[in-house]
Amino acid sequence: MDVLELSGVRLTLDGNAGPVEILRGIDLSVKAGESLALIGPSGSGKSSLLMLMAGLEKATGGKVAALGQDLGAMDEDALARFRRGRMGVVFQSFHLIPTMTALENVAVPLEIAGVANAARLAAEELEAVGLGARKGHYPSQMSGGEQQRVALARASAGRPKLLLADEPTGNLDQANGAAIMDLLFGLRDRHGATLVMVTHAPELAERCDRVVRMADGRLA
Repeated sequence: MDVLELSGVRLTLDGNAGPVEILRGIDLSVKAGESLALIGPSGSGKSSLLMLMAGLEKATGGKVAALGQDLGAMDEDALARFRRGRMGVVFQSFHLIPTMTALENVAVPLEIAGVANAARLAAEELEAVGLGARKGHYPSQMSGGEQQRVALARASAGRPKLLLADEPTGNLDQANGAAIMDLLFGLRDRHGATLVMVTHAPELAERCDRVVRMADGRLA
């Protein structure tokens, strides 16, 4: 089964000097359980492509289907509902809510999705990423590596079928980056999720089943 199916996908955004073509006709499929790395120079369209896969950006041409659903046919509310429990997204910036503890950052999205025992599941995920003893701490009391662990726990707590990661080690030193990648692949294996990752790090891309290189908005 194809978890992701992109056909003739284009993305054009308005720039100061007029329309800018970000993606120029992308055809790509990703199978269930596969791990895929998107690599290429800055500005090649990798992160934009990942945002389309997550339904966080709308294609201006072509079709993006995730888990059998046409993302382009959904409005923002429908996309938000669709992502809950189906997708987990990890960014280079951790996007934690500063006024919430680690446990609350993981549990609240589950509660919003109507998941029973949200606090227990959140605590289990924090334990899985090595932060069981830090669940009462706030983001400001944590290192960058710890904050990214919380973000991983949040992304995986809903048992998503699809994990999307945009430069998840970009703000971390080498040791923390390696630990985060071990955890990311471990969570992928534990939940049987499909993983798509944007990275500049060759050693991380090599851990994936398939590597796709992008250049100038196209698959190279």
